[in-house]
Amino acid sequence: MPDNRRSQVVTQGSQRTPNRAMLRAVGFGDNDFTKPIVGLANGYSTITPCNVGINDLAKRAEVAFQQAGAMPQMFGTITISDGISMGTEGMKYSLVSREVIADSIETVCNGQSMDGVLAIGGCDKNMPGALIGIARTNIPGIFVYGGTIKPGNYKGKDLTVVSAFEAVGQYSAGKITTEELLAIERNACPGAGACGGMFTANTMSSAFEAMGMSLPYSSTMAAEDEEKAESTEKSAFVLVEAIRKQILPSQILTRKAFENAISVVMAVGGSTNAVLHLLAIAKTIGVELSLDDFETIRQRVPVLCDMKPSGKYVTINLHQAGGIPQVMKMLLVHDLLHGDALTISGQTIAEVLADVPDAPPENQDVIRPWNNPVYPQGHLAILKGNLAEEGAVAKVSGVKNKTITGTARVFESEEECLDAILAGKIKAGNVVVVRYEGPKGGPGMREMLAPTSAIIGAGLGDSVGLITDGRFSGGSYGMVVGHVAPEAAVGGTIGLVKEGDSITIDSEKLLLQLNVSEEELATRRANWQPTPPRYNRGVLGKYAKLVSSSSVGAVTDLGLF
Repeated sequence: MPDNRRSQVVTQGSQRTPNRAMLRAVGFGDNDFTKPIVGLANGYSTITPCNVGINDLAKRAEVAFQQAGAMPQMFGTITISDGISMGTEGMKYSLVSREVIADSIETVCNGQSMDGVLAIGGCDKNMPGALIGIARTNIPGIFVYGGTIKPGNYKGKDLTVVSAFEAVGQYSAGKITTEELLAIERNACPGAGACGGMFTANTMSSAFEAMGMSLPYSSTMAAEDEEKAESTEKSAFVLVEAIRKQILPSQILTRKAFENAISVVMAVGGSTNAVLHLLAIAKTIGVELSLDDFETIRQRVPVLCDMKPSGKYVTINLHQAGGIPQVMKMLLVHDLLHGDALTISGQTIAEVLADVPDAPPENQDVIRPWNNPVYPQGHLAILKGNLAEEGAVAKVSGVKNKTITGTARVFESEEECLDAILAGKIKAGNVVVVRYEGPKGGPGMREMLAPTSAIIGAGLGDSVGLITDGRFSGGSYGMVVGHVAPEAAVGGTIGLVKEGDSITIDSEKLLLQLNVSEEELATRRANWQPTPPRYNRGVLGKYAKLVSSSSVGAVTDLGLF
C-alpha cells in the first residue's frame, strides 16, 4: 500500500502542481493543501430502507470534517438488500457485494492517497465490506452505522421484516388468513433503517462497537433519530484526531478486539453471519482466528439479551436499556472482555466503559441480570463431524430439542427446498439438506431465510432440522446448521448425502454426522463428479473462481497471501 498520502504529496514542489490544480477544481484553496484529506465512503442508496437515510448522515459528517480542519472527499459504494433479494437468484450477489464494497474503499483510498476514511453503511454487507476495506488500507478509519429501523406493529405486537417471512409459512399452514398475511406485510417495515432485530446488520454494528471501530452507543441507535446524526458528526471529529495521532486499524483490530467482538455477539444473541465476517476481517488484518475460537468463547459467555428473532425485543429496546456499553460492562466486570484493548478515540475499552453501571437497569428485561441469563452459554455453536470436517455453524437459541436424528430430505437449491416446505412435504423428524449453495457452488452462499421462516411458520421449528453449505439470515432460528464446510461443490460430504439417509445434529456434543458407514462413503466419494459452474463470466464467475471456504471467511484473496 502507498506510504505517502496525498496531503503530503501535493506540497512536495512544482512537479505536483497538476495535483493541486485538480484539487482546486473541487474546492481546495491555498490553505487547504496541508490539511488531512479524508475519504467519506457513502453507502447511500434508495434501493433499501437500510441505506435510504445515509446521505443525510454523510452530509453531516462532511460539514464536521471541515469544521475539524480536514478536507472530506465523498465517494459512493454499493449495497445489495438481502431482504429484497432473499429467495431469488439475486441473493447470490449479496455476499459478493461484501468484496465489491471492500475493493471500492481500498481502491479509492489508496488510489487517491487518503489520510483517513469514514465509512457509512446500513445493510448487512456494508459493514464487513467497509471494515475489510479499512483494514486493507490501514489508514485511520471509523465506521458509522446508518442505524436500525423502528419496529412495525400489528395487533399490539412488534414486527420486523422476518415477521413477513414467517407469515408466509403460517399462511401456507393455514394458521392465518390472507388479510392477516397482507396486514403483517404492510406493517412490518415502517421507515428507514436496517432490519430491527438482532439480525446481521445490528449484530455487526454491535461487534464493531465492541472492537473499538465505532463510537459508544452508536450501534443500536435508530436511523431516524437525531442522536444518530449527532453521533455521526462526533465520529468525524474523532477520526480527524485519530489521523493526527496516527491511530491505525492494525493497532485496534488485534486478537483482543476480535475476542471482545465474539463475546459481545454471543451475549446479544447475534447472527451466524458474524462468524463468517469476523473470520474474513481477521484474515485481512493478519490476526489468527479460527472457528474453534468461537466455540471456546461461546462456552464461557452467556446470552444476556432477549432479542428477536427467537426472543422478544428489537434493537431500539436494547438501546433504551443501556445498549452495547451496558452489555460490555457486564462482560468486563466478569473478566470476559479485554479492557486494555484500544479504540479509535485513543481510549481503552475500560476507559470508555468507566461510567457505565456494572449491572443493567432493574425496570427492564431486555438485558438480563448476570445471574439470570437467557441462556447460560452462547448460542452460536461450532459443529464438526463427517458432514463438516472443517466445521459448521449452528444457531441454537430458541431451540427446545438440542439433538435431532432424522431422515434426510435432499435438495440441490433453495428454491426446491422452499417449494417442498410450502407444499407440506416436509414432516416432523426430517433433516432438510440444501446443498450446492456454498461460496463456490451457489456461488455466493445464499441465505436460507425463506425456508427457515417457512419451517417456523408451519410449526416445525422444534422437530425439523436444516443443514446447508449456504448461509442463514440473522433472522433465522431453529435447529439450523449453515456454513457446512467443505461445501458440496468442492467434494464435501454434504454432496454425498442421499435421500433417506440418517443424519444427526447434536448441539450438545457439537456433532454433525451422516450415519453411513465409512465404506459406503468411500464408494460414494469415488463416484462423485463435480457439477459444472453455474456462472462462467461476470462478477459471479470471478467470485466462484477466487472464493475460499466459509471456514476461513469466504475471502477472495486467500491465494494471494
